[in-house]
Amino acid sequence: MEFRQDAPQLPHPFDQDHLLQALIERHVPEDRRQHLESDLRALGDHACVAYAQRMQRNRRKPELVQWDPWGERIDRIELTRAWREGPGMTARFGILAAGHAPEAGVNARLEQFSRVYLYHLASEFFTCPLAMTDGAATAIRLSGNTELSERVLPRFLSRNPDQLWLSGQWMTETAGGSDVGRTETIARQDEHGQWRLYGRKWFTSAVVGEAALALARPEGADEGPDALALFYVETRDVQGRWNGMRVDRLKDKLGTQELPTAEIHLEGIPAEPVSGLDHGVRLITPVLNITRTWNAVCATATMARCMALARDYASRREAFGRRLADHPLHAQTLADMQAEHAAAFALTFHLVRLLGRVEHDQADPHEPHLLRLLTPLAKLWTAKVAVAVASETLECFGGAGYIEDTGLPQLLRDAQVYPIWEGTTNVLSLDLLRVLGKTGLAPLRKQIDALLEAPGQESIAGMLRGVLDHAQSFLDEHSADPSRLQSGARDLAITLARCMAAALLSEQAQWAHAQHDDGRPGAALELFVSHGIDSLRDGDHEAAIRLLD
Repeated sequence: MEFRQDAPQLPHPFDQDHLLQALIERHVPEDRRQHLESDLRALGDHACVAYAQRMQRNRRKPELVQWDPWGERIDRIELTRAWREGPGMTARFGILAAGHAPEAGVNARLEQFSRVYLYHLASEFFTCPLAMTDGAATAIRLSGNTELSERVLPRFLSRNPDQLWLSGQWMTETAGGSDVGRTETIARQDEHGQWRLYGRKWFTSAVVGEAALALARPEGADEGPDALALFYVETRDVQGRWNGMRVDRLKDKLGTQELPTAEIHLEGIPAEPVSGLDHGVRLITPVLNITRTWNAVCATATMARCMALARDYASRREAFGRRLADHPLHAQTLADMQAEHAAAFALTFHLVRLLGRVEHDQADPHEPHLLRLLTPLAKLWTAKVAVAVASETLECFGGAGYIEDTGLPQLLRDAQVYPIWEGTTNVLSLDLLRVLGKTGLAPLRKQIDALLEAPGQESIAGMLRGVLDHAQSFLDEHSADPSRLQSGARDLAITLARCMAAALLSEQAQWAHAQHDDGRPGAALELFVSHGIDSLRDGDHEAAIRLLD
């Protein structure tokens, strides 16, 4: 009989995730744990069903229908089933509301992002507009605009799918992506004093949202980023038609193809300033901090999916007389990937918990500065690791990993967006340098010392302090040479991210051993450290100049 290879099956994403279960056991109070775990189990069930359905049908992309049969411009976007189900799932599980629930206190973000972690891949990146909506809610709440907050936050955080609104984030233009100071969109008041926006936004993810925050330059304002204002807009009029905007086309992207990303023209869309008519970039910063956290959580979720499928397949596939899982080299490969995922998970959810503490004014004095440091670090590093793990996962499947209808290539294509969204690796590395210029390494040192103060961690503590000393020497040596400092910023960022992740793994290993005699976190630490922590190199800047001359 002809051989047929069993396809990989998706283990239950919550029941089989010891990292997530340990996180909840350790940090969520018992009186909230039962409800949270019920939601997470249901989201895991949904993920398994969504995975099975995707394997049984061809993928669909959103479709832009620009004209109705009688020649009227309508710009209707047809969405995939997962996207049509998105508002209902978001409302049912409180995927936005949970992060702002006062009854959860400092754990609101932890409870929220645990849900995001399990929902993300099943949602077909519906989490993208959810991230922007979460960021918009946060920015508006912090803006001091009470009237706007009271009007729109109940919409953004609604648990009723018929009342839920989504918000976009309109920053990117053809003249400038990360360089928002080159924004060309103009804000102009009409004869009634109504602000209206005119211009082109080149990359608007999830344009189907009912609202957006947009950067624009008030007519007559100075050049540069400080003169930009942040405006709130609603995309549709009372009849449900586009309100002063048109959709030019949907992007044909490498990945995240179910996510409708559009180019749009603003043709007088009504707008209102969020807070004043300048410093819009500063006002939108809370959006970026929130969306970068979502990016890290979603990147880590992709790693979890990759590991689940690769490990399941290794238990099913036989080669050279035994299962792949029984070949020492393949087992080592899987373990190395698992260690990177464990480290990424530790760093990401430490950031999540830190965000909750800062938002609820329960943070220690150094922790707001630490949050500002860890946000770009976690985003940039988890994004790069996700791409590497997704690539290695395809290789674990051999030729099948390269075949489109297995669904595996999508993991790699989709992962490639994480280093690009919300600031590329280089942009975030330069952001880190700006933060370090204000805070130095002190907040990071303080946190790592606190994590490694228990007996038995002297060895890892000494190693990580040595790494931080090297990082400090690099900063001191090149403080007067911005070019050299910038050229090493990426290596510095990766070094600091891995240093923090190693400290977290060590502290978790101590807890797991004491509570459950569980050696897995300790093994993850051993493998992670063996891959190296310190990425800083000397002398590369001059060689780079010679090479590129």
